[in-house]
Amino acid sequence: MKQTIAFLLSLIFFFCAFTGNTAFAYGWGYQKNNNHTPPEIGTYQEVLDKYNAFYLDDSGEKNLYLTFDNGYEQGFTSDILDVLKKEEVPATFFVTGHYVESEPDLVKRMVEEGHIIGNHSYHHPDFTIMNKEAIKKELTDLEQAVAEVSDQDELIFVRPPRGTFSSDTLKWSTELGLVHVFWSLAFKDWETNSQKGADYAYDEIMKQIHPGAIILLHAVSSDNAAALEKVIQDLKEEGYQFKNLDDLWMRKQLPKQFPY
Repeated sequence: MKQTIAFLLSLIFFFCAFTGNTAFAYGWGYQKNNNHTPPEIGTYQEVLDKYNAFYLDDSGEKNLYLTFDNGYEQGFTSDILDVLKKEEVPATFFVTGHYVESEPDLVKRMVEEGHIIGNHSYHHPDFTIMNKEAIKKELTDLEQAVAEVSDQDELIFVRPPRGTFSSDTLKWSTELGLVHVFWSLAFKDWETNSQKGADYAYDEIMKQIHPGAIILLHAVSSDNAAALEKVIQDLKEEGYQFKNLDDLWMRKQLPKQFPY
């Protein structure tokens, strides 16, 4: 038994040494709250603070940040962009290489209409089993692809594929000048064959909403596309403001004695 354990540990050590990523891997998660307060993330907070990563606006103000993960197109992004334009709401779209290759016109439109393109990697791999150079290539290749089809030539915000991360992946991304952005509000919306209707998406968002929420939605969801306009309008009625991630990042960089 001891020999078996020793053998398995040696394999793990060899694997970590080979990949260059020796930190423990984590999957992003938190305890959902339905009382309109931000979810707690426990010990994750210390790791995020160390590398300037974030998952919400902790100012206490009624600010909201819409983010969409776009791995591929299902025909709903144009509708989403139409709603955002009508309601004058900014968003961040985390795209992959496949998305940029297949939908360059939509990427260009996102930028032209004032939205931010975020880096979701080129091939959507698990960063926690990769070394720094491999991660760098994934991120820089995506940045170059976006620059070729739009006027955004620099991607500042990164969302790791599958929400997996480690202290190493956060550190390396920071060294590359990138900022990890997680989320404080999400639900199971990505299964295109299991959509439940606009009311479901609306209810999921409204019951979890809280000041400072970074909302993760998948643009492949017909539910999200159908619910978005009512969500935005009703949240505005409740006194929420939709802001850009650039606003939040700028605020985090300013000294506390100079409020933004």
